[in-house]
Amino acid sequence: MLLLCVVLVMGLAALIGGANLFVDGSAALAGKCKVPTLVIGLTVVALGTSAPELAVSASAALQGANEIAISNVVGSNIFNLLCVLGVCAVIHPVPVEAGILKRDLPVSILATALVFFLVGAPSLLSGSLIQMGMEEQAGKLGRAAGSALAFLFAAYIGYLIRDAKRQPQRGEDTETVNWRAAKCFLFIGAGLALTVAGGQAVVYGAKGIARAAGMTETLIGLTIVAAGTSLPELVTSVVAARKKETGLAVGNVAGANIFYLLFILGVSAVIHPVAVNAASVWDMGILLAASLLAFIFLLSAKTLRRAEGIIMAVLYLAYMVYAITR
Repeated sequence: MLLLCVVLVMGLAALIGGANLFVDGSAALAGKCKVPTLVIGLTVVALGTSAPELAVSASAALQGANEIAISNVVGSNIFNLLCVLGVCAVIHPVPVEAGILKRDLPVSILATALVFFLVGAPSLLSGSLIQMGMEEQAGKLGRAAGSALAFLFAAYIGYLIRDAKRQPQRGEDTETVNWRAAKCFLFIGAGLALTVAGGQAVVYGAKGIARAAGMTETLIGLTIVAAGTSLPELVTSVVAARKKETGLAVGNVAGANIFYLLFILGVSAVIHPVAVNAASVWDMGILLAASLLAFIFLLSAKTLRRAEGIIMAVLYLAYMVYAITR
């Protein structure tokens, strides 16, 4: 137990150090390439910090551990929306760029609704979901659906790249834009390595502690693993918010959620069809509601304020209580 605690603390330290390097390198690269930091957040940072989720879900799919594969994705997205954005707003009010409101958040909501329909359609249309036990199978995400999700993600990334070329960076000069390209990539690479390694160390330590406490695999996937693998997003976004790289902070969350739903779930389903229990369908509904709430908060004032951040953080704690008692 002592060794697990040491691994957990070392993982957190690696996450913090890696996030600082990653944010600085990504912001410098954005300035050097004349690409908005928003796009860097939605691609390089989001994909890099999402590596732990991909590794966990793909490994779970290979082993047929569907509970971890689906609950890790759903739990991570809820964590990102309510906890990451909420904590960022509490630290510093987060202005939201127009591109996120018009493109990325709507895409995230549509992706959530699509996956919710794919996994819950049979039980929802038949009206049997309410009568089901939480561990009963309520739906399935097959290989064809997984391939379609992965294709949609590739199309989304392609659109981002084309859009960035049409709209080069305007008035986003930063202190690091004169860095050499090698220095930018060195910081990004070192930050990525520390962030991913830190996330894996945190998950390893947390899972060991959780199992010692007698938690089930489903609950571990939804809470400990989901929150642990999302720590890179939390730390990176908080650091970005403190550095006032708001496009990077919010873009990281939006891009990571789209990545989880379309790519990670898609790849997991292609590797092994994912059977979805009733609990995960309910969680997908909660995720869709949280996505709509975050969008309404951001749309109302073009800024996520501290009061709204507190509400989101409290809602996440309430969801954790619900998940554990359920």
